[in-house]
Amino acid sequence: MNEIKKYLDKEGKKSIFLSLDYELDSVFFKSQEELLRKIKLNLGKDGGFVFIDEIQRKENAGLFLKGIYDLGLPYKFIISGSGSLELKEEINESLAGRKKDFFMGPVDFEEFVNFKTEYRYEDNLQDFFEIEKEKTFNFLKEYLNFGGYPRVILEETEKEKRSIIDQIFRSCIEKDIIYLLKSDRIDAFVLMIKILASQTGQLINYTNLATQTGLSVPSLKKYLWYAEKVFIIKIVQPFFTNKQKEITKSPVVYFIDLGLRNFSLIMFGRVEDNEQLGLIFQNFIYNKINKEIEGNLKSINFWRTKERAKVDFIVRDGLSLLPIEVKFSNSLKAEITRSFRSFINNYKPKEAKVINLGLNTNKNIGNTDIKFVPYYKEITNK
Repeated sequence: MNEIKKYLDKEGKKSIFLSLDYELDSVFFKSQEELLRKIKLNLGKDGGFVFIDEIQRKENAGLFLKGIYDLGLPYKFIISGSGSLELKEEINESLAGRKKDFFMGPVDFEEFVNFKTEYRYEDNLQDFFEIEKEKTFNFLKEYLNFGGYPRVILEETEKEKRSIIDQIFRSCIEKDIIYLLKSDRIDAFVLMIKILASQTGQLINYTNLATQTGLSVPSLKKYLWYAEKVFIIKIVQPFFTNKQKEITKSPVVYFIDLGLRNFSLIMFGRVEDNEQLGLIFQNFIYNKINKEIEGNLKSINFWRTKERAKVDFIVRDGLSLLPIEVKFSNSLKAEITRSFRSFINNYKPKEAKVINLGLNTNKNIGNTDIKFVPYYKEITNK
């Protein structure tokens, strides 16, 4: 918000920044009239931009803002608040049709590498990836280990990074989950997150997971919904057209931040095993694809059959299908798994992808063009 305000100031636009964290600012939120008097004093009657931070501190924030919006005044409001779920639900209900939401995800890999290289290669990052492959892979392993929370990235030592991720995890539990569950099973929620972290990208068996956490299946599904709403996980549903042969109900889970996933398993910053890195790499690619399709009509699923054939991701764009396989390997051959071939033979997509560590080539099966794409080319694909 500060950066946007600086930009507007340079453009000669009028703006005001208010935060309910500041006592001197909070007095203006006693009533809508008080706030509007302050805004008009600073911006005049011809319009401008109003920044409001920490809106969750205002009781009945949604109705408060709705009343101001409905006056039709010449001001644009840019508002931020905590990840508090009850606030989001209230704001969504009160301001339906009156707002546009922006989701600030963790720092992505491109921005992470730019930061680590002091933005020297910002305009030719793809060339850096191609030439400095070893450095790029080391950056990848660091990112897969520590994730993309800005404060974590900024800290220099593993001890400091661990302290920050611990605070983030506790803040999420204490601010959102304890409020939502009241005195209900907080321990079960934390255990659920740990189990999900150990099963990244694997089918969720609701009955087994409920037994492991000591929850009923309905309660487990409620907890999963909460975990998604407070931006810990993303639940991905299966793709199917044949109910007799394909998995239709069991979803898989990926974590929005890889560092938080590792922290919940007490592996934060210490993942070296290739099998674990492979699972996190798959999560990493999911986050990239999910970010890419945000805001359009595409969707992302996975494919499993009852005979255990699988494809990691299926991106749907209308009737068009793009199957994507993820391999944490440096294979020199364009090899296709039996499962991937099975999907291609069944659905005959025009294009398919195998995202891997280094192989860059093409192969055809029938009329399907299969692209083997190094991860560093995929993440800079706009």
